Amino acid sequence: MTTSEAVSDTEALLRAQSDVLERIAGGAPLTAVLTEVASTLERLMPGCHCSILLLDVGSATLRHGAAPSLPPAYSSSIDGLPIGRDAGSCGAAAYLGVPVVAEDVTTDPRWVRYRHLAGAHSLRSCWSTPIRGRDNVVGTFAVYHEQPHQPTPREQDLVDRLTHLASVAIDHDILFGALADSEERFRRAFDDNAIGMAITEPDGAVTRTNQALRQLLGRSEHELTGVRLTELFTTAGPPEAPYEAMLRHPDGRTLDVVVSVSPVAGPDGRPVRLIANVLDVTQRRAAERERRGRHEADVARQAAEQASRAKTDFVAALGHELRTPLQAITGFTELLGSLDLPPERRRAALEHINGAAGHILAMVDDVLDIARIEARALPLLPADIDLPTVVAEVLNLLEPLADAEGVGFRDESEPIMVRCDERRLKQILLNLTGNAVRYNRPDGIVTITTRAGTDAVTITIADTGRGITPENLGRLFTPFDRLGADSGQGIGLGLPLAKGLVEAMGGRLAVTSTLDEGTTVEVTLPR
Repeated sequence: MTTSEAVSDTEALLRAQSDVLERIAGGAPLTAVLTEVASTLERLMPGCHCSILLLDVGSATLRHGAAPSLPPAYSSSIDGLPIGRDAGSCGAAAYLGVPVVAEDVTTDPRWVRYRHLAGAHSLRSCWSTPIRGRDNVVGTFAVYHEQPHQPTPREQDLVDRLTHLASVAIDHDILFGALADSEERFRRAFDDNAIGMAITEPDGAVTRTNQALRQLLGRSEHELTGVRLTELFTTAGPPEAPYEAMLRHPDGRTLDVVVSVSPVAGPDGRPVRLIANVLDVTQRRAAERERRGRHEADVARQAAEQASRAKTDFVAALGHELRTPLQAITGFTELLGSLDLPPERRRAALEHINGAAGHILAMVDDVLDIARIEARALPLLPADIDLPTVVAEVLNLLEPLADAEGVGFRDESEPIMVRCDERRLKQILLNLTGNAVRYNRPDGIVTITTRAGTDAVTITIADTGRGITPENLGRLFTPFDRLGADSGQGIGLGLPLAKGLVEAMGGRLAVTSTLDEGTTVEVTLPR
């Protein structure tokens, strides 16, 4: 491949990457995003036909994702293709997890069952590469030719880079599918709740009500929209806390209600919405007003807190900071496309793009790991692990960060064997030790010690940093809570994820801290 070809390929790939990431950020359907990825390769490799198939893990089949120039009849015929060693190039690649090249499908043994189908559509060769998501294969990227063909090094490089771009799009779609499911669950909890509920602007103006509240007030959605809560009730307390109130129904009845209002905070911590719960306690007040009133206020408070937590969790997940790395990618891509940069600045821009893409993938991995932990669906591969070896590998990986921060390591680990998932153990130690380095002080020390008990092994990571205030200790394991740190200090998933991984392996994690002296994290795992 000549230098001009390499430059042309790089420019085309950058344009494709910019377009794909803009489509992702704009909420384009996955099929449209994958079609753009496949079309890019077809433009760079004239004469080829590309296909992207998505792996359905439950049925072990490949489903249609995108195929811009393949005959529709052929794409339809392979939709639902079972994976296996002899299931053509795509089925074998998904099953084995490695690229599969069929230079001539008329002679390749893996194509015995599909030769007639390929021949009917003048397809002679097929090269398929697995698309890897976080840990597993999520699909395949296939390149067809109408004559026998063996991929060149240039073609292999193009497919590798576009396969990675496809994996970003698929992982993003999986993540936002989970977020859409979370939003749907919140909608159902709101609309079907037996308690009257309203969503309002920060000033109390109603924007949405559920059926229970409309029945209680005897008014329609249209009549309630824009009305402030204070205009609906005769109150006896401030709207920030659960309060007793009365309302007059259009039929002349006077009803006793308990109202609870909870704020939903935005990214800057300021309320962007209020969620109001309205509970009718008229009959109960008539029978036992004082005692039952306190009970119903407590019920209303609990319902409000649950609704507030559900909504706040959703907003936190929706605002999980994908925008920042996506904006960085878009910005540097536009810079590369609009300016003739010298090689060193171009390399720096590409490094920023790669770093931002890696940041997105790391966030996706962490969010999905937390989701798996909460669903008790985290896959674990326990084995007998030499603990000092793992500690040494972690310290070696973090040495550049420690050097940059001016922090030293002290390894006091003893020869101990522990039975656990080695990959997850490294993930835990990287999170905890990385935090100990980042939140240390210049010339500080991070000490790792291990000790074995009868039934358990304890790993201690102690730093000499600034320490954590008592009020912040209670927030350590809240996802996306960075305790006031700026965005350069991570996204607030490290400790919740580490705790979840430890508990998934049957262990426990504890944190103690003293201001101006340091923080100690203790991980206990069963032997």
